[in-house]
Amino acid sequence: MVRGKIQMKRIENATSRQVTFSKRRNGLLKKAYELSVLCDAEVALIIFSQKGRLYEFSSSNMQKTIQRYHEYVKDVQTSTPEVEEYTQQLKLEAASLAKKIEFLEASQRKLLGQGLGSCSLEEIQEIDSQLEQSLKRIRARKENLFREQIDQLKTKEIRLLEENARLREKYGENPWQPPATQVEVATCSHSSQSSEVETELIIGLPDTRCS
Repeated sequence: MVRGKIQMKRIENATSRQVTFSKRRNGLLKKAYELSVLCDAEVALIIFSQKGRLYEFSSSNMQKTIQRYHEYVKDVQTSTPEVEEYTQQLKLEAASLAKKIEFLEASQRKLLGQGLGSCSLEEIQEIDSQLEQSLKRIRARKENLFREQIDQLKTKEIRLLEENARLREKYGENPWQPPATQVEVATCSHSSQSSEVETELIIGLPDTRCS
């Protein structure tokens, strides 16, 4: 049989109220004991019934636990002003950071050319000066990067030349010469030009020679 959900209100029937108190008291004491054993916790439980009867459980010593509780509460109450002061300080710092962030965002928008309608002449001149200084730094950085790249390329070129010379020395290669076919073609061309014979074309009867 399914039990109905118990409403969280005072039980009007005295007998039912006493039975419920006894059951739940025993369950609560049992849970306190289990918590102290399983979790190695210092547990102290105090229950007063409706008629004023005391029920208690302590995993160590009830008086020592109560004294420890009072000392803890006293320390917390003493440190409360310090906590409030620290919290207030954090709030002020957060507000200050929010203002700084808002100012930086507005400055960034102005540097990007946005929201300049409300700027005065002095502010425009200051923004122009900041942009000019930024351009100088950017150009200087760009020039340094170019120089570094040129130095790296020069170093790489020297390394490749040294490697090439080492390989030539290792394998005993001669200096580069053009292919033999090119030399022969050039020689033949020169010979053909030098062996040309000048001829003359004569039209008509040949001259007669007298003896």
